[in-house]
Amino acid sequence: MRKKPTTFADRSARLARAVALMLTALASVSSTADARVVRVEILSRADVSGTFGIAGIYERITGRVYFAFDPKNPENRRIVDLDLAPRNAAGEVEAVGDFVLLRPKDATLSGDVAVIDIVNRGGTTTFIFNLGRVGTASPLSAEFYGDALLMKRGVTIVALGWQWDVPPGGTALHFQAPPVGSTERPITGLVRSDITVDADTTSIPLGHSLAPTLAYPVADENDSSNVLTVRSDPMGSRTLVPRSNWRFARDSAGTIIPDARWVYMAGGFKAGRIYEVVYRAKDPLVVGTGLAVVRDMMSYLKYDSAAVAHVKYGIGYGVSQTGRFIRHFLYQGFNTDEKGRVAFDGFFAHTAGAGRGSFNHRFAQPSRDAQPYSTFFYPTDVFPFTSVPSRDPVTGLSAGLRDDLRGSSGTLVFYVDGGHEYWGRAASLTHTTPDGKEDVGFLPTERRYVISSAQHSSPGAWPVTEAARINGTTAYRGDPLDQRLALRALMSSLIDWVKDGKQPPASTYPTLASGNLVKPADEHFPAIPNLPVARIPNQPYRLDFGPQWQQGVIDFEPPKVGAPYPVFVSRVDSIGNDLGGIRSIELLVPLATYYPWLLRTGMPAATDRLFSFRGTFVPLPRSDADRRSTGDSRPSIESLYGNRTRFIKQVDDGISSLIGRRFMLPEDSVAARGRMIDAWERYGIGNR
Repeated sequence: MRKKPTTFADRSARLARAVALMLTALASVSSTADARVVRVEILSRADVSGTFGIAGIYERITGRVYFAFDPKNPENRRIVDLDLAPRNAAGEVEAVGDFVLLRPKDATLSGDVAVIDIVNRGGTTTFIFNLGRVGTASPLSAEFYGDALLMKRGVTIVALGWQWDVPPGGTALHFQAPPVGSTERPITGLVRSDITVDADTTSIPLGHSLAPTLAYPVADENDSSNVLTVRSDPMGSRTLVPRSNWRFARDSAGTIIPDARWVYMAGGFKAGRIYEVVYRAKDPLVVGTGLAVVRDMMSYLKYDSAAVAHVKYGIGYGVSQTGRFIRHFLYQGFNTDEKGRVAFDGFFAHTAGAGRGSFNHRFAQPSRDAQPYSTFFYPTDVFPFTSVPSRDPVTGLSAGLRDDLRGSSGTLVFYVDGGHEYWGRAASLTHTTPDGKEDVGFLPTERRYVISSAQHSSPGAWPVTEAARINGTTAYRGDPLDQRLALRALMSSLIDWVKDGKQPPASTYPTLASGNLVKPADEHFPAIPNLPVARIPNQPYRLDFGPQWQQGVIDFEPPKVGAPYPVFVSRVDSIGNDLGGIRSIELLVPLATYYPWLLRTGMPAATDRLFSFRGTFVPLPRSDADRRSTGDSRPSIESLYGNRTRFIKQVDDGISSLIGRRFMLPEDSVAARGRMIDAWERYGIGNR
């Protein structure tokens, strides 16, 4: 008899049994705190080499956290489909998440603050606050943490898995969300997957292509709802691909077996086209418990004196996807736990732009986002966008992101973006009216900071290499502006605000009133030889997901697309660098243009559209003769500084200014100065 093929479900079940046995064997901590965090099981526990400031020795703990949710509790009723999930003997719904925790080994040396790293697609993100991290080092070595800014302050760092579609195993932190429905009462629904194909291929994934992610299983391969379409523009008409031309497959080689995770087409998917699969899926999960476990982990650390790392204050940090998670968390009122207590005292929402995400609806795909030329029309950029209420003149709706404050009105929030988010994440909507006519402010408990000219999330590689050169130009792919220096200062300010009540710097961002917000078509870029400029930002639209959307169920896939929202970007100076935000030392004493956007130059289609996440670096002409010979309108390095001594004097003055305004830490002045001197050696005019 031929052996039955092993399915994804078989492997997952075996893995779950093996992990459960291992957890039982290694468990060393348990808790019954209010039956929300019911158990913490430790898989490993070891000291990190070296010492960290006032905190001394740190220990690194890995394991899993077991959660339970009462569907009858009012704070849990916002979790879509929780009432449809299986329950334990106590009538509660259970979930499990991986975690990694760093804490001072001596609890008396703790800074009494925990930062929960709301991991991005399973990966930790708080290391952006470190300088000099060596990624190849062991996480048990001090070298791994660079200068360990947060650890030197005694901060407890907790990276927590919350996202169901991160595959289990490996280094990524997984979350096991509870299922919805049962074998006797199955639930199905429409799920959509799109991908912009930039190289010919025979297979495309059902999960998000940005990272290896799980997808919902196909309910019936022959269901008439299953369709594949192709188009050449996001707003272009869709052409149906005949069903006989493609099939669901388990792997990218086109193997036809159950548990499909790919779409295979022998004739191939052609570069430059946008493909979209809509299929009837089965076995949804209670995705919104991902929001609740972040809430409950923080409450456990704050309110359970026997917690694995008990603290007084809690801050949530998220970047990109998880910055959007924070905005979604606040909008849906998740910051109050089952006992009505405030979970987080502060949040640092980094490079979220105007977005929220697919975090709490039936068949939600948390990995989905909204990029300039892929992943279109997911519930990411949806009204409301501003913290305080505003009115959408098209729909007539009036609402604010933080209308549901209840007991968490005192929670302090930093919204921090770079220049890229105005081009690629519709960030202007966070502080303008939906008609684009007026500025909108923030709550007294909030601050808004924009790091001018920064690309998405983290700086590009430095030094830039010739391999990154854009053919025929003096420009390079990747924007190396070191936004980490501003981020470190801002996180330090947020900790001081939360813990000590010390007021942070005033919000700093471009506004309509200042003239530093302009329409993309009206942006006056400098003339740089052979370098085309951005004109088309990521465009959000009013979307209709169907009559049940307010209850967390999508009926229309794809959604009906309505009128666009107005998008503005930061005005630039004569060099091409952004105005209106925090101007880092690279902009105060410029040797280059730091564009926070990169065009799809060299791609098979849409070369006038934006490449996701990255920026462009263009050194200034060295001399006036160079500038005139090429037709570059930007000033030369020679005319700006004359010699190295004058340049360094301006650098020192700029660093002093940033420190005085609390946008740079005093201890970072050496790194900032060294970076600028290095840039001068590479692009300046020698020792003259």
